[in-house]
Amino acid sequence: MILCCGEALIDFLPRKGADGADVYQPFNGGSIYNTAIALGRLGTPVAYFGGLSTDFFGDSLVAGLKESNVDIRPAKVQALDTTLAFVKLTNGQARYVFVDAASAGRMVTKKDLPKLAKSCAALHFGSISLIPEPCASAFETLMKREAKTRVISLDPNIRATLIKSKRDHMARLNRLIAMADILKISDEDVHWMTGHHDLAKAAKAWLKKGPKIVAITKGGDGVEVYTKAFSFDHKAPSVVVADTVGAGDTFTAGLLATLYKDGNLTKENIANISENDLRHAADFAARAAAVTCSRPGANPPWAKEME
Repeated sequence: MILCCGEALIDFLPRKGADGADVYQPFNGGSIYNTAIALGRLGTPVAYFGGLSTDFFGDSLVAGLKESNVDIRPAKVQALDTTLAFVKLTNGQARYVFVDAASAGRMVTKKDLPKLAKSCAALHFGSISLIPEPCASAFETLMKREAKTRVISLDPNIRATLIKSKRDHMARLNRLIAMADILKISDEDVHWMTGHHDLAKAAKAWLKKGPKIVAITKGGDGVEVYTKAFSFDHKAPSVVVADTVGAGDTFTAGLLATLYKDGNLTKENIANISENDLRHAADFAARAAAVTCSRPGANPPWAKEME
């Protein structure tokens, strides 16, 4: 089983109404939520830990998790508002404004951390849940508690408009990267975090700090994958893009799902993975992400669509 730890929210995406007016349509979302949904749809045993609201947006998020076969028993459900994210799309690329004060997701604390069964092979963390308190410290504590015995996956998924102190956020990310086995990151996030565009340089530096696999996604240009033993560039499948919302999250899910299915989601196997196995996982992940790009909103594929 894989535990996805972080935010669940409602994305409001821009649309045209029947009368031609600009309107916003709500979709279930959040980077960690999307990854959990994608894992469940791909047939991987998955559970979700984060804050969920009892409001009607929370009801929608819970329904989406259950419909995609995600176990929500670890989640903290409370009578607080759901986080809302308003999305602006420019040339298919998403930019965000968040409404998150005292939300159910934000108010997860260390006392809410779940006890994990032995069947939990890996935990995935990332995105905006690593920014605000108290939830950011709670998720960091959970990662620290489990990093010695379970595979840790991390996607920083930077949302710069939410980060009040880059120095403080980078300090946290550096601590988390040191505990991670798998670092999935976008080329845009590499630039934000390092100040340069040299992906190979960034990946090699991170591999020295802890991660065994660094996967840097480049949108329509594919993904570069690095380990200490080898590296490769995998091209993205050609697809007509509706939007890119949730594409990176689906890539993460596809990668983790394949590693799990192939029996590689252990500390030892991740550290010694073969190039053939990692290429296989990256290919599946890229194809799954392409499906998500082909339709609006974060709508990952089901296993039967990948056959």
